[in-house]
Amino acid sequence: MAGSRLEKFGTVYTRVRDLMRSGVIKESQKPLWFDVYTAFPPKREPLYVKSSKRIWPQKRDDHVPEIFYKEDEIRAKFFKVYGIESRPFDLSKTYFLSTCQRFVDKYSELESRGDVNPENLFEETAKALLAAGVLLRRVGGTGVRAKRTGPVLDEAVEQKDPTEASEEQEQSVPTESSTPS
Repeated sequence: MAGSRLEKFGTVYTRVRDLMRSGVIKESQKPLWFDVYTAFPPKREPLYVKSSKRIWPQKRDDHVPEIFYKEDEIRAKFFKVYGIESRPFDLSKTYFLSTCQRFVDKYSELESRGDVNPENLFEETAKALLAAGVLLRRVGGTGVRAKRTGPVLDEAVEQKDPTEASEEQEQSVPTESSTPS
């Protein structure tokens, strides 16, 4: 009885009285109001009456409008095209920015300048991040690649690795076991 906080099992007075009888509350620790309540009890004993009706506010059809910021649309498109990052966030660094946040910041910067066509803004943002060293990998495909510019890159592609050339020669030379006898 003493552990219940609901008044339907007894009033505060009866619970304190029973705690004092059981020795949990000592006579020196009794509340100040206890003697006053004992000397002047209420004319009607407080009674807990459970209401038979539920009085709840009627359900209103308050439509809460969805709040979307322009930034949310950019993020949604980013995650649709590039997916979720594979590496975890480094929250130990104070000024850590995720790849998505960098993308949104760069997108907003390019948009505010106004020199990029709005239809190409998403791709231009990806190219600008690639130029800054941020690699973006498309979902189910390869990452965004920079255009080749300059003769140095073209020569590097034309020159093959010597190990690749020797593997190609081995595959083209027939062996004795493969020739019919």
